[in-house]
Amino acid sequence: MSTPICDFVRRYAGGGAVRLHMPGHKGCGPLGCEALDITEIDGADDLFHPEGIIAQSEENAGAVFGAHTLYAAGGSTLCIQTMVQLLAVYARSRGQRPLLLAGRNAHKAFVNAAALLDVPVRWLCPAEGEAYYSGAVTPEQLERELACSREPVTAVYLTCPDYLGELPDVAALAAVCRRAGVLLAVDNAHGAYLKFLSPSRHPMDLGADLCCDSAHKTLPVVTGGAYLHIAHQAPELLHRQAKASMGLWGSSSPSYLILQSLDAANELLADYPEKLQALLPQLESLRRRLAERGWGLLSGEPLKVTLCPKGYGYTGPEVAAALESGGIYPEFYDPDHVVLMVSPQNDPAELRRLEEVLAALPRRQAIRQGPPPMPRLEQAVTPHEAMLSPWEEVPLEACCGRISAAGALGCPPAVPVVLCGQRMDAAAVEVLRYYGFHRCAVLTE
Repeated sequence: MSTPICDFVRRYAGGGAVRLHMPGHKGCGPLGCEALDITEIDGADDLFHPEGIIAQSEENAGAVFGAHTLYAAGGSTLCIQTMVQLLAVYARSRGQRPLLLAGRNAHKAFVNAAALLDVPVRWLCPAEGEAYYSGAVTPEQLERELACSREPVTAVYLTCPDYLGELPDVAALAAVCRRAGVLLAVDNAHGAYLKFLSPSRHPMDLGADLCCDSAHKTLPVVTGGAYLHIAHQAPELLHRQAKASMGLWGSSSPSYLILQSLDAANELLADYPEKLQALLPQLESLRRRLAERGWGLLSGEPLKVTLCPKGYGYTGPEVAAALESGGIYPEFYDPDHVVLMVSPQNDPAELRRLEEVLAALPRRQAIRQGPPPMPRLEQAVTPHEAMLSPWEEVPLEACCGRISAAGALGCPPAVPVVLCGQRMDAAAVEVLRYYGFHRCAVLTE
C-alpha cells in the first residue's frame, strides 16, 4: 500500500530545501527526527482541508477499516470532541434538541465536550458493585432507556472496550439503536486492533455509525495518532462536516511526525493480523497459568491482562511496585486492579519476565475490602454552567455539600468519579478518598 505522506516528507527532507517556514528547528536538532518535522507547505496538504497526500492516505486507511476514515494528530480526545459536535449538528439538522444517552464510564473528553457545547447527556449507569470506570451497557438496559425517553434521543454513546477490557455487545446494541432510529457512536480508543481479529470485533463492523480509535494504543503508531471512522451508511452530513468539526477542536499546526506514523501504519498493518493471531494463544496461556497460581483476572478484550490482586493478598499499588522493581511498567493500577496492555510488538521474553515477577510474589491472605458503592448525585447546575463558573480547590473533607467545578478525575483512566455540576455528599467523598483524591475543584460560594 502506498505511503504518500511519508514519501513526500522524505523527498523534502533529502532535497536540500531552504526552510523559511515553521518550525524553528529548521530540520536540525537533538532528537534526530527534526528533518521529518514539517508544516503545511505547498504539496504537504492540510489535515482539515485535505485534497492531496493526506486525502490519499486517509483513503488508504478507509480501505483497511471499511469506512470514511479521518486522521487525528490529537488522539481520540480530538475524535471524541468532533463526534459530540457532529451529533449536535445532526440533531439541529432534524429540528431537534441534541440528547445523548451515554455509558457512565465515558472518558473526560466526552464529558468536557458535552459540557462546553451544552449538549444534554442522560447517563446509563453500571450495576451495583461495578468499578466506576467499567460496567458494560446491556441491550435490555438500552431498550428500556430509549423506550421511556420523553425527548427524542439523538445518539447512544458507548465506551468499548473500557479501561479494564470489558466489551459490551456492540452488535446487539447497534440493533437496538437501529430499531429506535438513533445513531450509535463508540469510543473504541483501546480497540483499534479489534478490526484484525477473525472475525472482526471492531465497532464499525458491528453497526456503529461513528467511532474513534487511538491507533497509538494498540497499533504501531506514535502517541497522538488516532482515527475517526464514519460509516458509509451513516447520514451524509456527518462525513461532509467532519473535517470542519475537527478543525474547531484541533491544533492548526498538527504534527507531521504523527501523520507520517499513521500513513506508514497502512503498510505495516498488512501483516498485523498474522502477528496478532500468533500472540493471542501466548496471552491465553499466560492467563491460564496465572489463574492456576491463584491470580484473579478479568475476562474481556484479548490484548489486556487485567489482574484483580486482592484475592491474592495484594493491592494494585503493591503489585505495580513489584512489577516496576523488575523493570515492568503497567498501564494502570488502582486499589483493585492492575491493567497490563500487550501488543504484537511485545517480545515473548517480556511476557516471561512478567510471569516470573508475579510468580515470585508469595500468596497472602485475601483482602476483602472492595470499593464503596458509587452514589447517584444531584445535578445541582448544568455541566455547562459549572464549567464556565469560578471555582476554588479545597481539601476533600471540605467537599461535602459543595458543587463540583470539573470532573474529579483519576488519570488514567480519566473517567470522572463526580460529574461537573454535581453536588457532592458524604458517600461521594468516601469514593473519592478510596481512589486517592485529596483535593477537589468546587464552585466558589
